[in-house]
Amino acid sequence: MATKEKWDELYRIVNENFDSVVFVLDELDMLVGRRDKQEPAFSRLLYQLSRAGAADELTAYLSVVAISNDTKMMESVGSRALSSFTPEDVHFDDYDANQLQSILRRRQDAFHDGVVEDDVIPLAAAFAAQTHGDARKAIDLMRVAGELAEREGDDRVREEHVRQAQDKVEKNRVLEVVRGISTQKKLCLYATAAVASETNDGTARSTTGYRVYQYLTDSIDADQYQQESYVNKMKELTTYSLVDFERRSHGPSSGMFLEFQFGERPETILDTLREDSRLKIVSDDEVTSVVRAQLRNET
Repeated sequence: MATKEKWDELYRIVNENFDSVVFVLDELDMLVGRRDKQEPAFSRLLYQLSRAGAADELTAYLSVVAISNDTKMMESVGSRALSSFTPEDVHFDDYDANQLQSILRRRQDAFHDGVVEDDVIPLAAAFAAQTHGDARKAIDLMRVAGELAEREGDDRVREEHVRQAQDKVEKNRVLEVVRGISTQKKLCLYATAAVASETNDGTARSTTGYRVYQYLTDSIDADQYQQESYVNKMKELTTYSLVDFERRSHGPSSGMFLEFQFGERPETILDTLREDSRLKIVSDDEVTSVVRAQLRNET
């Protein structure tokens, strides 16, 4: 079917069955479409839906809810779509520790009465709030803590089980991702995580990460790519939710660079990457020394 026929069919269904309709478009930023287009597919979709009523194609009242984790999504929406869509922003913060405690207490009936010690839920909520603010991660943490207690033959879930679960959940997730990526991506990720582990805010500039990457490739006698390739490989790793980035400038003297932030603790990523036989031969102390020297050179 041609695209216009699809739209006509959608309008017919709505007009024949509804007085009003709300389209809820979840993770809308993932609808990119062809890269050679001037604007992403989600921009064209928002324009089409928001103009349908004005063009008399829809007789029903229409509202659109666009949901995205990308706070900068609307910057990619074309001016025509932005003008007709006229969104009202609603921002939902990550869950804090108190909210996560409330959620976990509702899930406590997965355990027998009296099995979960009093400090378990507050600790699991604190870990989840600190790293993700994600209810699913908090629930995973409780589940793994229970599995560890059962495996050890313990009749109660204790604080130490939550701490073990935190390490296990983090390492398993990182291991699952890094196991299948290429050596070059591992080198890029290792260099960037090494920088982030030494900064106060846990971020890493692309310029500094690349210099550490150069040191690593020299150390293991691997191919060394240009900085653009390093940046592109780090961008590709954003699809695994391990890392995110923002474009920044710290004044005229520093120029533009990308600043990478990690979804997991950089130390966990480093520990996992060190299991690779090629990276094992690199001295941790030497890498730390190189990183600190490069950080001193940042302007």
